[in-house]
Amino acid sequence: MQIGVLKETKENERRVALSPDVVKLLRKKEFEVIIESGAGEGSYFSDEDFKAAGAEVVPASAVYQADVLLKVNLFSLDEIARMKEKSACISYMYAYQFPQIIEALNAKSITSFSMDAVPRISRAQKMDALSSQANLAGYKAVLLGANHLGKIFPLMMTASGTITPAKVLIFGAGVAGLQAIATAKRLGAIVECTDVRPETKEQVESLGGRFLTVEGAEGVKVEGGYAKEVSAEYLEKQQQLIRDKIKDADLVITTALVMGKKSPILVTEDMVKSMKTGSVIVDMAVESGGNCALSEKNATVVKHGVTIIGEANLPSLLPVNASNLYAVNISTLLLHLASKNGLNLDLEEEITKGVLITHQGELVHSFTKSILNQ
Repeated sequence: MQIGVLKETKENERRVALSPDVVKLLRKKEFEVIIESGAGEGSYFSDEDFKAAGAEVVPASAVYQADVLLKVNLFSLDEIARMKEKSACISYMYAYQFPQIIEALNAKSITSFSMDAVPRISRAQKMDALSSQANLAGYKAVLLGANHLGKIFPLMMTASGTITPAKVLIFGAGVAGLQAIATAKRLGAIVECTDVRPETKEQVESLGGRFLTVEGAEGVKVEGGYAKEVSAEYLEKQQQLIRDKIKDADLVITTALVMGKKSPILVTEDMVKSMKTGSVIVDMAVESGGNCALSEKNATVVKHGVTIIGEANLPSLLPVNASNLYAVNISTLLLHLASKNGLNLDLEEEITKGVLITHQGELVHSFTKSILNQ
């Protein structure tokens, strides 16, 4: 079975789907691996590194003949047009947002798998690219915020006086939010976090953060780790708490995403106006609409005296680690789905069923179907 890796074409993308170390692993499993020349340059992996690992470095035209194509980002219509019929591909897809891509894949009977659809279960942890990349993004978000902030994070006692620690407010205690808490604490900041899921309180406090409790949080319904039902009364209480806290924050980091929908607005323009001049917001949800009403995708802007950072691809700013981790994620999934002789799909198995988007000319992913049929 031949695996092909294409160079990423998305703007500002520096990651690559496989690393030389993972190529070695796949070669031991007797897979053939072909890599587009220059695919690893953004992650500081040279063509020679891939050759030494056992891959064949070829032009893009040759990669399209592979049995399984791997990428980080969604395959474009042009790329799908060049793929051979009845081949397979794995990447982030967010397929419910791109019906035209699904149609193109089905027209060529291409079997596709989406990295963003890996089930959040214990035996799939090593395949969970969303978590591995969010972990890095949470770390980088704090560093970006610190870099734009005109003051230091830690308490510092000097002969000229005492510098009080910076105050960091984080929205969301998922993987990215928890890493942001840990990073900000290591830098010496006072960290507070809000999340609609009350069970995250213990995780926040274990990292040294202060969890902002909203009265009535016990009434929030949670399913699969995500809030499913939040009352209007609860939301109003949460908003009031945020309005009180955001005035004192030096750095605000927002991480709230909703699967299949636009990100919720958590920081309104009035809240930005109430913040201190020189404070900073890092909107980690800007790719899907943003949590701050004033953030702009892939731009850093100053509004009402507040610097708002809208970097849409934070993991790409750490391409070495991001590519290494993603390569482990995608190769682990590949080895679950295939052997050296080809795909071995059990369509009722939980992981396979969770990641399989198109197969034999049809859309088979239930969540994607439900979104597209609304």
